Amino acid sequence: MIHWARRKGIRRCRTVEAVSRRADDEPLSQARARAQLLAGGRRGRSAEDVVRQVFAIQAQDTVAADLGIRVRGQDLTARAIRTAYEDDRTIVRNWFMRGTLHTIPAEDVGWVTALLAPRVIAGTGSRYRDLGLTDDLRLRSGDLIGRLLGAHGPLTRAELAEQLATLGVAPAGQAPFHLVRYAALTGLVCHGPLRAGEPTYVLLRDWVPAAGAPGLAGEAAAAELARRYLAGYAPATVCDFASWSGLALTSARAAWQAMARSGAIVTDGDLTVLAGGARGHGDRSGGPDVRLLPAYDNYLTGYRTRQESVDAGFEARVWPGGGVIRPTVLVDGFVVGTWSRGRAITVDPFTPLTDEVQAGVAQEAAATARFLSPAG
Repeated sequence: MIHWARRKGIRRCRTVEAVSRRADDEPLSQARARAQLLAGGRRGRSAEDVVRQVFAIQAQDTVAADLGIRVRGQDLTARAIRTAYEDDRTIVRNWFMRGTLHTIPAEDVGWVTALLAPRVIAGTGSRYRDLGLTDDLRLRSGDLIGRLLGAHGPLTRAELAEQLATLGVAPAGQAPFHLVRYAALTGLVCHGPLRAGEPTYVLLRDWVPAAGAPGLAGEAAAAELARRYLAGYAPATVCDFASWSGLALTSARAAWQAMARSGAIVTDGDLTVLAGGARGHGDRSGGPDVRLLPAYDNYLTGYRTRQESVDAGFEARVWPGGGVIRPTVLVDGFVVGTWSRGRAITVDPFTPLTDEVQAGVAQEAAATARFLSPAG
């Protein structure tokens, strides 16, 4: 018998199937955090291993994306993460889920883009019209961007914007951003190496040749994305998957049904896990598992609701408005405070922390500071 105990009296989800070996009455938040390499002592061995297990790291902000990998890894350095991006090219940052920036395994870029981008492009249609970015202009811009990157290698958005001005695109404003993003959504470009901390763009076919190989498509691709999601986020619902991926709910349900027919998942009530896919707990002998999550971390954006990870009374301190999601202190899968960095890392707990948790926070803060230091 396995229990996922929902907090604050919310309905429990139970299954008698041997899909994992979690302790009875384990909070749902802790089960999800373990899947995310954020609890139970679980950590990835390398940047590539972290991204493969979690599948997608939220990456709107470059530093936050690196911190999102760090917090899930074992003694990872900033240099090791940059090596995975730029030298090994095993992970790629680009626009994927919901049309937002994520980092995913390099070999998955092609089929994930083909699956998700059409809906994102369609949903951006009114913005294209507002900016005067007609179908013809977007096509001509893509052709120009392709020729520029093919001839001159990695270029920044500002450098591309300067050349797009020859097509009548104003360098200031949002038009250059949307044209570069459109080129990425159509499979032409992806993020390349950082230059003095600033992202550059490269031709996807040159940067990751395997991304252009024939891959999954249609319902098979949606089912595979659902499987990857459950591997890194379960227990979860089909609505959580639709919210995370940006797929239409009908497509998400079709993917769920396809996995159910194949016996790949086990669902009880509204919560689903991969059948036989649970992984070990890691080392749980060291007391509470404390992690410092970066801003916009996918642990807080990977589900339709927030109620399992943050008490309602403190939500405004994590989501203050304007699309901001603050860095948070996570203890065994539950948010207990926020943190910020200046000359030093400052932690703002919601309520007084136990001595044991304070010790964990101090250890995590020191590790984060080392990672962010110039020598990190």
